Amino acid sequence: MAELILAVDQGTSGSKAIVFNREGDILCDGRSPLRTSFPQEGFVEQDPEELFSSVISAVKNACEELETKDYNLSDISCCGISNQRETFLVWDKKGNPLTNAVVWQCKRSVSICRELHENEEEPFLRKKTGLFLDPYFSGTKLIWLYRNDEKIKSAVDNGEAYFGTVDTWLLYKLTGGKSYKTDYTNASRTLLFNLRELRWDQEILERYNLSGLNLPEIHPSSHNFGTTDFFGAFNEDITITAMIGDSHAAAFGERCFKKGTAKATMGTGASILLNTGTMVDPEKTSMVSTICWSTGDEIAYALEGIIVSCGSTLNWLSKKLGLFETGEEATEIAESIEDTANVFLIPAFSGLGAPWWKMDQKASIQGLTFGTDYRHIIRAGLESIVFQVTDVLSAMEKDSGIVLTSLKIDGGVSSSTFVTRALADLNNAKIMRCRLGEASALGAAFLAGLNTGIYKSMEELIVRDEAYELIHSNENEQIKRSYFKWYSILEEQK
Repeated sequence: MAELILAVDQGTSGSKAIVFNREGDILCDGRSPLRTSFPQEGFVEQDPEELFSSVISAVKNACEELETKDYNLSDISCCGISNQRETFLVWDKKGNPLTNAVVWQCKRSVSICRELHENEEEPFLRKKTGLFLDPYFSGTKLIWLYRNDEKIKSAVDNGEAYFGTVDTWLLYKLTGGKSYKTDYTNASRTLLFNLRELRWDQEILERYNLSGLNLPEIHPSSHNFGTTDFFGAFNEDITITAMIGDSHAAAFGERCFKKGTAKATMGTGASILLNTGTMVDPEKTSMVSTICWSTGDEIAYALEGIIVSCGSTLNWLSKKLGLFETGEEATEIAESIEDTANVFLIPAFSGLGAPWWKMDQKASIQGLTFGTDYRHIIRAGLESIVFQVTDVLSAMEKDSGIVLTSLKIDGGVSSSTFVTRALADLNNAKIMRCRLGEASALGAAFLAGLNTGIYKSMEELIVRDEAYELIHSNENEQIKRSYFKWYSILEEQK
């Protein structure tokens, strides 16, 4: 019998089901899109049943493809689930949704965050949860629902409301309500989880009138969560032996196993996770403190730096200003000149994230002269990505006292040779571009296989050498001088 692993990667734009062999090779996959609705300004929602159906559809598509090859569905030993983080749902005991899924992008709780800031609640929450007061995290949007939706308020007060992130919702539905569980990584993104004690924090729940809320059991990411046949996709139940948030799953899939290893996903925005081993005191860092990943034997903590504008900056330069058509063209233009001629783009289109946390700042282009042309602005846009990532990495090292040893980079922006070489010029760590197309799914598969015994230890989790490209520094002194000026500009604006 082949030791195959099914990984479900439930994302914001759709669901994927991927079957891996023991070596981490993709044998087949199934995909299903997922719609997002915007019922009013700042509100972002998804239909709970459509979200669930997209997973079932993806799994059935993958199973059908697998059977066209020399495998049987019985060759699949287990399943791991990775999911979009911070998105949450509320349902009743029968599994009926009480509201739409509230997506991580939703900003409906801005007023709640402002109120809690004014009441000086953030230090209390930072100390316990490791998170900042921001609509990005689930808790403030849950408070908004409690205050503004009478059905939710009544269900919470009467102990009839079941809360969960996407992983928990899927598990509850897949097991017919028999299993109501989550993992440490997803719990750590809710603003309701005590990061030190690894449990739901009753003081937080009572403080915000949520003590009547039903909350899932919390377990390591690699754990026996329950069994399912995925609504007829399999002839017999298979066991779900891993659940983990997608960014954390990518870190595990990219083998950020040791303290000092990190990964940076550079897409529309950017998420940088540094494995710190033990927890860094949230009160002593400008980063988010979180769980990196966990097995039955080990819990690895992390610092996370969230960059708001990464690829979106390039999209603005391309679509709004019409300065180039493709990312490849932008890279060629940036490499055609030696420097930006002291032009700097501060990409605060939606504020600045880590480590500056200046959410009210506006974007700007500084240093323009009659000698400036479109090439300098393009290069400044690419440099702004490099500089923001370097800002985060430097702050992480300073806050944690940990020397960064390696950085795995992935996401669409990582295809730019200008960006990757500049990162290597500015950072002493070993920089590697990841060629794994499905790092989150692979991380979930690895964790599932560990629990099942397909892998006896983490040492057996091997990613082929060709999955990474080592990025070499050009020892470019000009980029270092430009970074110093960039940092000085932001320091002056503090």
